[in-house]
Amino acid sequence: MHKRQALLLVLLLPFLAQAQTPELATNNITWTTPSKNAGESMPCGGGDIGLNVWAENGDVLFYIARSGTFDENNSLLKLGRVRLHLTPNPFEKGTFKQELALQTGDVTLTSAVGTTTAQVRIWVDVFKPVIHIEISSSSKLTAEASYESWRFADHRTKGKENNQNSYKWAPQGEVKTRRDSISFRKQGVEFFHQNQAQTVFDVAVQQQGLAGIKTQLYNPLNQVIFGGAMQGSNMLPAGTTTGQYLNTSYTAWKLKSQTPARNHSLVVALHTAVTPSLSQWQQGVQKALTASHQNPKAARQRTVAWWREYWQRSFIHIQPHQAAANTPEWQAGRNYQLMRYLLGCNALGQYPTKFNGGLFTYDPVLTDSTLKFTPDFRNWGGGTHTAQNQRLVYWPMLKNGDFDLLKPQFDFYLRLLHNAELRSQTYWQHPGACFTEQLENFGLPNPAEYNWKRPADFDQGLEYNAWLEYEWDTVLEFCLMMLETERYAGQDVAAYLPFVESCLTFFDEHYQYLARQRGAKSLDGAGHLVLYPGSGAETYKMAYNSTSTIAGLRTVLTRLLALPPRCGTPEQRQKWTAMLGHIPAISFRESQGHPTIAPAKSWERINNTESPQLYPVFPWGLYGVGKAGLDTARNTYLYDADVQKFRSHVGWKQHNIFAARLGLTNEAAELTVQKLQDSGRRFPAFWGPGYDWAPDHNWGGSGMIGLQEMLLQTDGDKIYLLPAWPKTWDVHFKLHAPHQTTVEAVIEGGKVQVLKVWPEARRKDVVVM
Repeated sequence: MHKRQALLLVLLLPFLAQAQTPELATNNITWTTPSKNAGESMPCGGGDIGLNVWAENGDVLFYIARSGTFDENNSLLKLGRVRLHLTPNPFEKGTFKQELALQTGDVTLTSAVGTTTAQVRIWVDVFKPVIHIEISSSSKLTAEASYESWRFADHRTKGKENNQNSYKWAPQGEVKTRRDSISFRKQGVEFFHQNQAQTVFDVAVQQQGLAGIKTQLYNPLNQVIFGGAMQGSNMLPAGTTTGQYLNTSYTAWKLKSQTPARNHSLVVALHTAVTPSLSQWQQGVQKALTASHQNPKAARQRTVAWWREYWQRSFIHIQPHQAAANTPEWQAGRNYQLMRYLLGCNALGQYPTKFNGGLFTYDPVLTDSTLKFTPDFRNWGGGTHTAQNQRLVYWPMLKNGDFDLLKPQFDFYLRLLHNAELRSQTYWQHPGACFTEQLENFGLPNPAEYNWKRPADFDQGLEYNAWLEYEWDTVLEFCLMMLETERYAGQDVAAYLPFVESCLTFFDEHYQYLARQRGAKSLDGAGHLVLYPGSGAETYKMAYNSTSTIAGLRTVLTRLLALPPRCGTPEQRQKWTAMLGHIPAISFRESQGHPTIAPAKSWERINNTESPQLYPVFPWGLYGVGKAGLDTARNTYLYDADVQKFRSHVGWKQHNIFAARLGLTNEAAELTVQKLQDSGRRFPAFWGPGYDWAPDHNWGGSGMIGLQEMLLQTDGDKIYLLPAWPKTWDVHFKLHAPHQTTVEAVIEGGKVQVLKVWPEARRKDVVVM
């Protein structure tokens, strides 16, 4: 062993024993100059709140976002912007530092002018919806805090601006973002948005022929009030002002300290409620404000403890003894941690983290100079859930051990189960939950994608859309995630079984229903479903026996039947076994003289640039390292002309994941480094817009998955270590595996120097590749 390796082990072993990572601090982001604009902001958050924090022209500013703040049009509205100004102002000149401390989850800005130093620390309580702003200085300062809102009046959204809501390119009449109510109240500023009675839910229900069952449908937009209040100790209302930030006008409600002091503190307490009563919502805000003043030190300790435990669960540090921002491999590991921080900021949200910006979008003109809209804008909608994109945000959480973070995504689907079943029953009179690819947060297809210009006799259950028609199988990935929490964490999945079973029932029932429309038999000559019309992702359209659908059905049903005997009655298991018997075989074809997996048995056209012929590799795990048919799957990656043409690291592209799962080390390393390299924006993990929006979370999520798969894969009880890991990359990592197992290792010089497997009995299952 080299001296450097020995020294590394001496340094790491105490931390391995304590399950802590000495490398985490090297991943913190530090800036020594203020920012030019909100596009150079730094994320900060916790619980279900996300802030974009930056310093500009001597002021400290931050945007506020929270999970679930959907207005009447299903825009995911921000909750305003806060501006801090100090007098005399240490942030105007002198030294400057802004740091995101991952260990504690906070952002701190410090400045010094002459003998005066000042610090602003901003942090979010993980367990209460409260933002804390703590100002300290070596000399007495006057503090002003302004709550700035661009929603001081109704705002008509036109053209591309409607891409932020559910109307997209097909608004039916005038669409408005309605004004918020903002006022000084109890020595602070109170702000809220109260949804009107008529929402896009009502429009979609009428459009899609469901008015007869409207009262039975779940409506998450009805009677929603969201907002909050800002208060400061020793601070009083100081009037309103107006201004313009970039291209957006705003009104500011200002609080000012009564007297200069060395310390100032403010809180912004947020509250969302479903209630017709404004007074009831206001009581909730006051309750949050009162709670924020009760022992803030204890709240801070609980928040710091949560982040500490979060970072101890899992990590990947590449080239840890050569930390350098210009090293691509180290950068990839650092940005993996930063992406995980962004996900951790919505650990406890009611709604899942959106793939198209999460909680950290900012003025759209800074992403696309032609989009001169308000900070509420994001492309591809606020309340619209796009499953193909969302899945890439959530798959990494299993190997990270972030099972609590999966809950908002699972709960989202569980709330929509009844609506999805009612669709099937209403349109086709058969059971099973029908979930479309672009799904509103009330479980119906997006109305623009459903299409207003439809043939009169077109099936009301279908989207009249060239990209999305017959794409129903993406929900199966979330079914598998639900089931995998039992395999990974030993969680009780009883609450998810009705959902999973209903999604599977839809395919079994619907494709027999369609076969009976065409002829006398509901199954083919081999007793299998005829999956036509179908779809290979959004790419291979009007497909017959789509490979991605077959692989998904087969994997989910196999996983269901592998659950402990207590899961499911004998009758249910008999039904699952019968369904599995109905699933047809995957099709193959020849590519450049090699046998490869086909996207489907046949298809009519190619619409997009996905590679669903490799979905049996990921996410469905039918092929991969240690499994039969690896050569055929590798041939598909290497020789299929479409796969090669579509190959990229941008956005939701997952070729890096395919390469890792197939043990193609060089390809996996190249694409994953490209995917996880610095974003080109000031914050390294604000990728995008890619195919979606910035920060592109499915870009970061797919990068995380690829890195995990390069390090650790599983097949049955086997744990394959380093199946696609370059020998020249040193790494210290900790990841989770099935059967409540964690694997922590130090790889140095191409060899495993330290291997820690818990429980120890699982060490025998580890295979070092």
